[in-house]
Amino acid sequence: MDSKIQPTLRPGSSCPRPEWPEQERAEQLARGAALKWASGIFYRPEQLTRLGQYRSREIQRNYSLEARIKSVVQSYLEGVQTGVWQLTRALEAVQGTREALSQAHHLLKGLSRTSQTLEPLRECVVQHKQLQILTRLLPRLQAVPATVAHTQTLIDAQRLLEAYVSLRELEQLKEETLTPLGGLELPIFQGLGLLAEALGQAVEAAAGAAGRLAREDPALLVAAIRVAEVETERTILGQAPRDWRQRCLRALQEGLERVHFASPVLPEPGALAGWLEALQVALPAELATAEALVAPCCPPSYRVVELWAHTLHSGLRHSVQQLLAGPELGAADTFALLHWALHVYTGKEMMGNLELGPEADVSQLEPLLTSENIEQLEAAFVAQVQVSVAQWLKKALDGEVAEWSGEQEPPTDPSGFYHSPMPAIVLQILAENIQVTNLISDSLHRRAHNMAVSELGAFLRSFSDALIRFSRDHLRGDAVAPHYVPYLLAAFNHQSALRSSVSVLLPDGEASGVLAPVEAALDDVQRRICRLVLEVLQVELQPLFSALPSRRWLLSSELLDGVCEQTSHFCQDFWRVRKPGVQLLLAEAERTVVLQYLRALMQGRLVCRGTDERSQAAERLRQDAAQLKELFLGLGLEESAHCAPVLLALRELLNLHDPTLLGLEVAGLRQQFPDVSEDHVSALLDLRGDVSREHRQAALSSLQAGPPPSPSTGRRALFSLVPTPTPSLSSCLPSGPCS
Repeated sequence: MDSKIQPTLRPGSSCPRPEWPEQERAEQLARGAALKWASGIFYRPEQLTRLGQYRSREIQRNYSLEARIKSVVQSYLEGVQTGVWQLTRALEAVQGTREALSQAHHLLKGLSRTSQTLEPLRECVVQHKQLQILTRLLPRLQAVPATVAHTQTLIDAQRLLEAYVSLRELEQLKEETLTPLGGLELPIFQGLGLLAEALGQAVEAAAGAAGRLAREDPALLVAAIRVAEVETERTILGQAPRDWRQRCLRALQEGLERVHFASPVLPEPGALAGWLEALQVALPAELATAEALVAPCCPPSYRVVELWAHTLHSGLRHSVQQLLAGPELGAADTFALLHWALHVYTGKEMMGNLELGPEADVSQLEPLLTSENIEQLEAAFVAQVQVSVAQWLKKALDGEVAEWSGEQEPPTDPSGFYHSPMPAIVLQILAENIQVTNLISDSLHRRAHNMAVSELGAFLRSFSDALIRFSRDHLRGDAVAPHYVPYLLAAFNHQSALRSSVSVLLPDGEASGVLAPVEAALDDVQRRICRLVLEVLQVELQPLFSALPSRRWLLSSELLDGVCEQTSHFCQDFWRVRKPGVQLLLAEAERTVVLQYLRALMQGRLVCRGTDERSQAAERLRQDAAQLKELFLGLGLEESAHCAPVLLALRELLNLHDPTLLGLEVAGLRQQFPDVSEDHVSALLDLRGDVSREHRQAALSSLQAGPPPSPSTGRRALFSLVPTPTPSLSSCLPSGPCS
């Protein structure tokens, strides 16, 4: 059954093996599709009866397809035939064209040979034309040398417009000959380049003297500018353009620099201020001349005033930088340069003058002095001024010190106080150097303030050292000063005057803490002077206190009368010291007397023999305290500053009749004077002469076991400055404001 349904091919219709793999694959797919279709159609037996109908239908379909294929192939073959015919005709046309081109090529070769034979004739024609043109221009060519000489004469005579017209005629004649001659330049025109350069130099020279010509011969300046402008716009055959406008502008700038800054010699030391003053007059005058006279002679595009201002600024800045690169300037020159560059130059007196107009504004240009320049100049100025100030202060101090060993007392003012011009001189020197820096800048002002504070501190240290040398030489006898104490008191007034006026050195808006080093130095000087004065008082009182306490002291006030008399005599010059210094000196003098008194009591020279002597000693302490109080009140010391009440506290310790109560009295003494020690209490108990070992031990124990002293007593140290062993002279000097 399967063999019956296989399709059959007609004889002669079998297909050859395909020539391409794609064709073979297409045939396999077609066969597969046909088999699939046939198997689907003839799957049922009842459909086999219709096999003949299907076969006939397929045969007719095949015949139809073959007919259509034959029609397509026939149409394709006809198109191929037409194309072959057209290609044949095109080939024939190409061959004809090739033959025609070959003939034309042979004809051109013949013409080339003919042209070569005509080349001499062509050259003759060209030469004939050149000769014809030269013949026509011959009269003008013959006049060229004379015209060149005449043009040079016009240039020398500064008739620039006429010279330029003549030069242009010569160059035009040269251009007329260049083209006919094929760019060949005739020898007679070889000097035109030099002639044009001579005219350019004349124009440049006129522009370089624009300021002078604008006043004396403006027509020449205008002619030069017109020549430069016209020549800049002109093009010359065979030559690079001449940019005479730029040459003019450069000449204008160089002329200005040459007038004002050409000198290579910088101002001599000290002459800088004069040089700057001359520029202060010359530069505004130059700008006014440029605006009024030069600008009308030039085109607006030149912006003459702006050009003048920028050129002058550039030249001035270059000169200033050269000046700074040279030797270091002195203080006066540095100050003059800073003030002139920062204030005068940009101020209304010069470049900031409203009459000059906005064209003269140089504020946007690089400043004359950079920030680094200003920093260096300010530092150098302050350093130089500091050296000068140090020298002036040393000179003032040397003059003051020289008077200390003189035969005359210190001078006084109308109020009777010791007075010297030295403090005023010192402050004037410092204040003037500070004040003058206000004209420059805030930074320099601050530098000057710091310098002044530093130098005043150094001066005070030198002053203190001078006082030490003065005292040492006097006490050793090397150079005895007739008025030693008065000059010390005068020095005390000096530091008081400096303290009261030192605020002038305080910068505006600054806290007073800036002057702390100076105030500390003033305190040191004050303590030094006070200590030196009290040393003299102590030396004078020491012999008087050597007999205290004693039986003579118990019976009479003669010893303390001598002390008071000597103290009163010593302090009689204290009134020549200004307040509050006099109060300080009196307080320290009173304290020194009391300390000497306490020291004498602690030496153990006297032991009371009984109740009567203890009572006498207690009464003597009361009377001595009252006498000292009266003395210093009479001298003017305020009562609140007295130290003599300590004698009244000791009186209570001596006046106590019951030794068992000594502990309470000692504890009360410690409450009043916290610096009292066991040695001091023991020395006082020895002075009583009636204290047993047990009572002594109980009293000393109460010193340690008692309540701590009140911190609000406000008492200054007394007993800590009074050692119980025999001290040296310097150990008895008080501490505090004067130690």
